[in-house]
Amino acid sequence: MKDQSLHHLRKEYMDVPIPTELDFVVKKALKENRINSINRNSNFKRIKIAAASIVAAVAVLIIGVNSSPVIAATLSKIPVVGSIAKVLTFRVYSVNEDTFNVNINVPAIQGLENKTLESSLNEKYLEEDKKLYMQFEADMEKLKQNGGGHLGVNSGYVVKTDMDRILSLGRYVVNTVGSSSTTMEYDTIDKRNEILITLPSLFKDDRYVDIISDNIKKQMIEQNQTDKKKFYWVEGIDQQGAKITLFEEISKEQNFYINSDSKLVISFDKYQVAPGYMGVVEFVIPTEILSDRLVSNEYIK
Repeated sequence: MKDQSLHHLRKEYMDVPIPTELDFVVKKALKENRINSINRNSNFKRIKIAAASIVAAVAVLIIGVNSSPVIAATLSKIPVVGSIAKVLTFRVYSVNEDTFNVNINVPAIQGLENKTLESSLNEKYLEEDKKLYMQFEADMEKLKQNGGGHLGVNSGYVVKTDMDRILSLGRYVVNTVGSSSTTMEYDTIDKRNEILITLPSLFKDDRYVDIISDNIKKQMIEQNQTDKKKFYWVEGIDQQGAKITLFEEISKEQNFYINSDSKLVISFDKYQVAPGYMGVVEFVIPTEILSDRLVSNEYIK
């Protein structure tokens, strides 16, 4: 049955007509990539192949790549001009049963020439989200056996930055059991060199920890002075007698991403440095205080 479905999909792919608009897009892409030394006949043949490939990829995406791992695997093998979908939904886990709800969207990165990096990230996403779903199922069955309850998990992803050089992908998990908790995890990729960027890799030494931490504390206090609703657990803000662990410094592997302005953004999960109503909080770090410690200005500007 799967073989017949794939055969049908392959036939549809071969029969798709090439729109005039798409022909123009492909020619433009080839021109930008400086493929001008090939003769006219060869160019026309390559354009037809590239255009049909783009239409096929779009058709597969519309059908729904998460409907089958086989289709997702097929998509990754289709040749394209450039990258149509840098990040797509590979699989969806969903349950809606009265007081039990789960919706998990598993992302997949496509188009990297570094297949080792691509595969390792995609395998991590799939493994972690599958584990999250299995834990939900186990907790749901346990609650049912004990008379019921409320349980919810919502997980997905957001592309924070997608530039010529940088791709920053954030994955979130919202757990709801009475109250809710939210966590974020970012992966930032150098698309040109096709490497995963870590926070330590940006700096010459670990003195960045103190520099960034001091700036975040300053931002926390300034925000609170401007708006009392912006409350953080940090020295310099009156905690009104509450016994709480105050923020001292970021970790060397603190959650971060690089935004579209090429600025470093440090992220904290819900409840990590502030009350729950503050949610996930982020701080944009001024580049001028980092310049002396940066390995280069390739990423942070």
